[in-house]
Amino acid sequence: MALLKLENLTVSYGAIEALKGISIEVEAGEVVTLVGANGAGKSTTLRTITGLLKPKTGKVLYEGKDISGIPTHHTVDLGICMSPEGRGIFANLTVLENLELGAFRQKDKQKIKADLEKVFHFFPRVKERIKQVAGTLSGGEQQMVAMGRALMARPRLLLLDEPSLGLAPLVVKTIFEAIDAINKDGATILLVEQNANAALNHSNRAYVLETGSIVLSGPSKELAQDPRIREAYLGE
Repeated sequence: MALLKLENLTVSYGAIEALKGISIEVEAGEVVTLVGANGAGKSTTLRTITGLLKPKTGKVLYEGKDISGIPTHHTVDLGICMSPEGRGIFANLTVLENLELGAFRQKDKQKIKADLEKVFHFFPRVKERIKQVAGTLSGGEQQMVAMGRALMARPRLLLLDEPSLGLAPLVVKTIFEAIDAINKDGATILLVEQNANAALNHSNRAYVLETGSIVLSGPSKELAQDPRIREAYLGE
């Protein structure tokens, strides 16, 4: 049974249909990526999984159970966490306070301490900045904090929305190395990413979204060789 399954999902913003009956599966242990241009429906997909948006039709199944439209804080309890597009960090709080907010459901102080150490393992830079006010960090460091905060909730399914957006190439490399390590550590990842090259290089399978519909899907290595993908998303 797939860890996550979207069945014929349709989502609308008023009269505009953002998702037009898409179906996606994510198996436990995989990294699956959604590739597509701006406005294709990638972020809408993640927001629907987390309960921020309610589907008009179709289902979100997690471990076989229908979780369509349940409150977002309950999806966190189930082990689904998102690092949002734009990072959404609390700029006036310290790095440590931002990370601790990710562990707001956790009462065991020893577990929180262990989870912090895990974040520092994935992102050593975050440890160096731990007492700094988060708003003073660079964009790449803020992205690391946002991902670290999601990890503090111990996700089984980690949703990453545009983790490399606006970052320098060297920082993008660091972020994707961390994604590989987080996946090896046991988290299943659903990745939304405009950098199709990096996304396809660091995932098992991919779905290509165009204006709310899935137009292609398959193993990432195969899609990376597809002439249509190379022309549309890899600049060839």
